[in-house]
Amino acid sequence: MKKLKRGFIIFFLILLVTISIVFVLNYPKLTILTGYSAKNMNSSIFIGHRSAEYTDKNDNNFAPVHLADDTVNQEEKSSVASVFGLNERKAIYREGVGSVLINEDYKANEPVLTPKRIKTNTGLAYPYGELEQKDTVFASVNYDQINIAIDSMFDQNGQDVKRTRAVLILHKDHIIAEKYVGGIDKNSKLLGWSMTKSILSTVYGVLQSQGKIDIDSKAPIKEWQNDDRKQITIHNLLQMNCGLKWDEDYGSISDVTKMLYLDTDMTASQINKKAIHKPNEYWYYSSGVSNLLSGILRKQFTDYQEYLDFPYREFIDKIGMHSMLIETDLAGNYIGSSYSWATVRDWGKFGLLYLHKGNWNGKQIFDKSWVDYITTPTPTSEGDYGGHFWLNAGGFYPDAPKDMFSANGFQGQRVFIIPSKDLVVVRFGLAGNTVDFNQFLKDIVTAIQ
Repeated sequence: MKKLKRGFIIFFLILLVTISIVFVLNYPKLTILTGYSAKNMNSSIFIGHRSAEYTDKNDNNFAPVHLADDTVNQEEKSSVASVFGLNERKAIYREGVGSVLINEDYKANEPVLTPKRIKTNTGLAYPYGELEQKDTVFASVNYDQINIAIDSMFDQNGQDVKRTRAVLILHKDHIIAEKYVGGIDKNSKLLGWSMTKSILSTVYGVLQSQGKIDIDSKAPIKEWQNDDRKQITIHNLLQMNCGLKWDEDYGSISDVTKMLYLDTDMTASQINKKAIHKPNEYWYYSSGVSNLLSGILRKQFTDYQEYLDFPYREFIDKIGMHSMLIETDLAGNYIGSSYSWATVRDWGKFGLLYLHKGNWNGKQIFDKSWVDYITTPTPTSEGDYGGHFWLNAGGFYPDAPKDMFSANGFQGQRVFIIPSKDLVVVRFGLAGNTVDFNQFLKDIVTAIQ
């Protein structure tokens, strides 16, 4: 009996020690997890105008984020997340610049500057105005095939696998197909995640076209001036082959998760990383590079208000993407890696701008050569990546045209631009790996003669 009791005590102690070790090792991860939940909840409610219940059931309903419990204060426009009461994180919404996780650097009573927005009514139909399009039927389009292809992207019979929320197809500047899942419609603002990188790149394209920046110039980072990093150009950063060390792992405590859910100033994360390759020698995807570029963008303006206004005044509002909002970090920088919101139709306008090589209804937003630039494959990317856009030059989607390029985001957000078919295809959802984009694109492009 004594041996049995002693064995039980030893087993209990081993179990207790094991649990303690697991808890200690995973406790820091809870900070990232609750940060994600609080931030996503806050943005979904106060930017996307969806309820906490809807967000919890949909946007935050995946492992391990679903472990977090969120409470929302509508008056304060805040959300708080924790796991079993542990690692509590709080996010606050700020009008005009979005939601942000707060920390000891947050000053509640400090005024927040916001971008000045310009909205005009053109009296034109979409995409060049606010009016609905007239029905147009193209003899060259197999609409039955298009509709079958779209239906295949959505879950059927109560499934929860593909999790597509919206699909929009534009051909010759006309909506030829559009579909939304329940709870989402043409007025819903959706998060583009890393499609924000392509928005940021476009702002650089505007600056380059206006002669206000030279992307071939050395990156203006003072910390790099006494070592090999001083050779890195803005071009190297836009192509993500600067050679700097970076860990883009969303399943662990990594450079990218610490930047997005812990840092006050997200533009600084990549600055302090060592060079492990020479520029143009090794392509590696880095959200840190994108936010570094946002910081460099800020340096182009002597006035902070001008930095806030420029993307909207010179690009976003000019093409009528009035629903778009780019969120800023606690230091006031645009989070160029990850956080921009807009309706699906406004994301479609973004695709059309590139389809028309920077021309928007007769106005040149950026030079035609910028499209050639962003679609030039980055060395060592195997034709998959250009200037903050994804490419199909290497045949990543074997059944889609090689001239296709796209803005891509987490969970399968996509704006596909296909010049050879005069086509823009937009897809939003909450899962990406479960969707056969190649088959979907094949079905779409073969339906257009």
